Amino acid sequence: MPPRIKKAGAAAVFLVLLLGACAATEPKGRHVNLSGFSPAFQQGYAEGCDSASSRSVRRDGSRYQTDFDYMQGWNDGYAICAKRK
Repeated sequence: MPPRIKKAGAAAVFLVLLLGACAATEPKGRHVNLSGFSPAFQQGYAEGCDSASSRSVRRDGSRYQTDFDYMQGWNDGYAICAKRK
């Protein structure tokens, strides 16, 4: 087998393993496409979702009060993930 084919095969296997590892560690309830939202919303959503599935609240209090996107993301993440428990 030519060396180029071996390298391509090894790269494909590595990519599949890498993507599989990412999918396996995705927390429950966070299977939502947030790509169209701001980074502040995405972070708020992730922290709200984490809070809904644990006993402790994970939230940046000052940011929650001053950053509307973060606050809305946190509220949405908490509400959606609390329903999936």
